Amino acid sequence: MQGVCVLGSTGSIGVSTLDVLARHPARFRVVGLAARSQIDRLLEQCVRFRPAVVAVWDEAAAARFSRLAGAAGLATEVLSGVEGVRAVASHAEASVVMSAIVGAAGLVPTLDAVRAGKRVLLANKEPLVMMGDLIVREAAESGAVLLPIDSEHNAIFQCLPNGYRVNGAAAHELGLARIGVRRILLTGSGGPFRTRPLEQLRAVTPDEACAHPNWRMGRKISVDSATMMNKGLELIEACRLFHATPDEIEIVVHPQSVIHSMVEYADGSVLAQLGNPDMRTPIAHALAWPERIESGVSSLDLVRIRQLDFESPDVARFPCLRLADEAARRGGGAPAILNAANEEAVRAFLDGSLCFTDIPRIIEEVLAELSAGPADSLDEVLAADRQAREAAAERINRLEQRA
Repeated sequence: MQGVCVLGSTGSIGVSTLDVLARHPARFRVVGLAARSQIDRLLEQCVRFRPAVVAVWDEAAAARFSRLAGAAGLATEVLSGVEGVRAVASHAEASVVMSAIVGAAGLVPTLDAVRAGKRVLLANKEPLVMMGDLIVREAAESGAVLLPIDSEHNAIFQCLPNGYRVNGAAAHELGLARIGVRRILLTGSGGPFRTRPLEQLRAVTPDEACAHPNWRMGRKISVDSATMMNKGLELIEACRLFHATPDEIEIVVHPQSVIHSMVEYADGSVLAQLGNPDMRTPIAHALAWPERIESGVSSLDLVRIRQLDFESPDVARFPCLRLADEAARRGGGAPAILNAANEEAVRAFLDGSLCFTDIPRIIEEVLAELSAGPADSLDEVLAADRQAREAAAERINRLEQRA
């Protein structure tokens, strides 16, 4: 029986994780849950899974949740704020932590789970994008096991040689060529605007950007998919996870989202991981690794799908890909700057104060303004994040005043 904590339990990844856990009650026990403010859904989860501890990031929402939990007769301990989430992430009764808090907010709790030596299931890109090298080093020191949940990185992990570990010598010391890998093929659907005329993109609405053709995700991640910034962040993430260079990773647009990524070996073999676009597959894989368990995902029907298409990404249509590649090559604090500027720009777009095509414009200007210093410590990463958010906010305000 393994104890599991789910950070971001009310989001799409958290809900899918709890669905998989519920299918294996003799194997997993939910020890802790953490959420930002969706207390109604969190209460339902607590009634069903009876965790020992819950953390609500928003302190006002935590107070309301505590009253509701008391009225429901729950004995669950209720914590609040970032310190409460950090306590859940490092809880002594949990050996597994699902890290699914969207954005930079998940950085510190994820680092806590790594330092506590947990099996950490990495569903949020930002910790690895912002300070992935540090997280991999910390995992090697603490004995934590890092397992990627992003469908693409989980696919790559499954296609790498048997015995490969993200925080092992193969990743951190030898490099891909030394384990016989020629390149990684990172696939992406191209989002909802892959074929829309370029002149129409400026008028894209938040609802249109969030209508992904294959996946059901939160609004921020859906916008990242529409700009293909998600694929740019995944490029940086793959560099950190698999000790690869940007030149060893090729992004391939694959509209059907059936092949989740591929690995090409030195002998010319290409291994691919296929499956229906359902996040329960990588979640179940990481929960049980190196074993396999049932996930609730239906079998892939290749006869019904009939064909699989591939194309190179259009960088003119998706400038965020170019910006992410530049940040990956600059290194240091550049990925943290990229991520922070993107989060601020996407937030402004979803609030209706920024046009869709202004998102990459804001990011490019912030990257050009700020120097990318070292990112060898948490303080340095957080400083880069803060400076980038301030610079992005200034530019967003200027655009709002001109409108």
